[in-house]
Amino acid sequence: MFRVIPAIDLQGGRAVQLAQGDFERSTVFGDDPPAVARRWEAAGAELVHVVDLDGAREGGPRQLSLVGQIVRAIGVPVQLGGGLRSADDVEAAFAEGVAQVVLGTAALEDAALLDASVERFGERIAVGIDARDGRVAIRGWRDLSDRDALGFARALATRGVRTIVYTDIVRDGMLGGPNVAATGRMVAAVPEVEVIASGGVSRPDDLLALAGTGARGAIVGTAIYTGAVDLAKAIELCSAC
Repeated sequence: MFRVIPAIDLQGGRAVQLAQGDFERSTVFGDDPPAVARRWEAAGAELVHVVDLDGAREGGPRQLSLVGQIVRAIGVPVQLGGGLRSADDVEAAFAEGVAQVVLGTAALEDAALLDASVERFGERIAVGIDARDGRVAIRGWRDLSDRDALGFARALATRGVRTIVYTDIVRDGMLGGPNVAATGRMVAAVPEVEVIASGGVSRPDDLLALAGTGARGAIVGTAIYTGAVDLAKAIELCSAC
């Protein structure tokens, strides 16, 4: 089954979307993130992806209380990423009721934390691979590492990670279409891992193209906020993928 997953990116307590991960190019789409989450649940979402952008930028969770409000506002699971870089951060996120935590920078830089988290929480730990030109970006996408995205994904698979959220930064928030070829390469590199694509979805056909790669879902942000993609119709369209 291919899931269409709405995104709620939090910045300063509001639901926003960034262009290519640039914190200076954000568009506000809601002052009440829990209400936004209820809207997406009503449209049929079975999972909501939440990112603490302030946490990603500052290196530690900054909006966990708001995340907890989102969790309590809806009846579907919440997946959370952004600034979770210690065992205490991971535990605090789960304490707020999130179903799955997405590690990014920490997964690349702290193998001990990743291993301990996977050992303790199993499939509730996902890893976000945010890539620019095939290389992994970290610290809220501000720094570009030397690590190859596909090689990193293969290493994660050997460490027991079973969900990867793969984002093409250049495409993110631009409504120019996803990087279908790169997503296909990621899926092929780690067939034992559930790959969720993110970045660039601009129309329903993009979702069908991503489903065709073998990805298990796609996170959609700007397109559903602007109305370029109707979430309920997209979920129905992809229900048989």
